[in-house]
Amino acid sequence: MSKKIRVVHYLNQFFAQIGGEDKGGVGPGMKEGPVGPGRALQQALGERGDVIATLFCGDNYFAEHPEESTEVLLRHLGEVEADLLIAGPAFEGGRYGVACGALCASAYERLGIPVITGMAAENAGADLYRKRIHIVDSGSSATQMVPTLKRLTELGLRIAAGGSLGRPTEEGYLPRGIKRNELALKPPAERAVDMLLADLRGEPVTSEITAPVFTASKPAQPVRDLASAIIALVTDGGLVTEGNPEKMEPGRPTRFTGIPIGTLETLEADNFDVHHSGYDTRYANEDPNRLVPLDVMRTLEHEGAIGKLHEVVYTTGGAHAAVENATEIARGIAEQLKEARVDGVILTST
Repeated sequence: MSKKIRVVHYLNQFFAQIGGEDKGGVGPGMKEGPVGPGRALQQALGERGDVIATLFCGDNYFAEHPEESTEVLLRHLGEVEADLLIAGPAFEGGRYGVACGALCASAYERLGIPVITGMAAENAGADLYRKRIHIVDSGSSATQMVPTLKRLTELGLRIAAGGSLGRPTEEGYLPRGIKRNELALKPPAERAVDMLLADLRGEPVTSEITAPVFTASKPAQPVRDLASAIIALVTDGGLVTEGNPEKMEPGRPTRFTGIPIGTLETLEADNFDVHHSGYDTRYANEDPNRLVPLDVMRTLEHEGAIGKLHEVVYTTGGAHAAVENATEIARGIAEQLKEARVDGVILTST
């Protein structure tokens, strides 16, 4: 590079030396120059660049006001004419990692600024943003701060210069799900046999395909007393109100919606639609209770078999849902259910 690169660093309230959890509600802001770990970042940059500013935001504040926080931080970022944004590393900090990912994705997609961040592969932010931005695997311990910042610096400078990165395993960033064609010396069948024979000999084998890893959830305890329980109805079968004013996606969902049912005894076909691209919805549209059994649940409620039916049905469309989006949708619905003190859920599908 012929001139020094202008780098902006994003940190949470702890690493920005504002305070610990008690300062998690601090709003977004900016300080001049490097702060805290930013000094190690400046050392890694050396004469190649300068940390011109440090953006910061409290973990709690960002989690509670993600859109507002992002807008303020992007405005600050635009004011200083940055050449590169480096966020974190966040290690295992889930709220911190999500903030790093959200800010970097927005800075790249909306402002065109090269970005890079770092966090543990298990961080919630990694699952949400690894396909949109480069995320260096920092591991879980903050003791790796300096070496992680060095890797962020080297890869970030190459990205800012318009260079391309090699494979994730070679460069140290998390896989982004991008496949590129390469010329191989042997056809696939021979490579597969070679790997099989090596495995039978007990030799190390590296697959050419990364299998997805799904996390397991511990089953909830059974409802102890149905007669006093609050029961909610949830569906991924695509129930929407007539005309789909919520504009819910019929497939590849990114969100959910809540449909108030108040004291409704049944789901009338004139008032509700089923909007889903994964199955034939004719029968559910003829009678939406076939998908979401409100009529039967009201009967059980009147008979005293359950204590109360929750006044909102939570719904989304489950066709071809990306794991990351499905996980976020589930978390969002779960938060609503917990807030309403729901005791049990009947989840209907297609």
